[in-house]
Amino acid sequence: MKFLRNDPALKQRRRELRRNQTDVEKALWAHLRNKQFYGMKFFRQYSIGPYILDFYCPTIKLAVELDGGQHNLSENKKFDETRSEHLNSKGIKIVRFWDNEVLLDMDSVLTELGLKVPPPRLQI
Repeated sequence: MKFLRNDPALKQRRRELRRNQTDVEKALWAHLRNKQFYGMKFFRQYSIGPYILDFYCPTIKLAVELDGGQHNLSENKKFDETRSEHLNSKGIKIVRFWDNEVLLDMDSVLTELGLKVPPPRLQI
């Protein structure tokens, strides 16, 4: 059986990534966890198909990826392109931030991320 989301075969790897998160992931997670960010539920290390996303909000189909310097290498750029194409084909939007952006200018990162959240609907 093919799993689109959270394939059990990737469960152990997702756990490892959550237990060993980077300082950058910890910093952003502090703002996304517990529906703190516009009431949106984000998950850490969520898998879609064969890919594990840094953060994912299923409500708005938004993936947040944090990229370190290794993403500048040509082989990693190709992997990121293939991954983005796969996610886009599933209707998932991806927003990427460099690690240093998150560490040095969290406010701008959160502002940019906030632009991806749809405005609340008025209930009448």
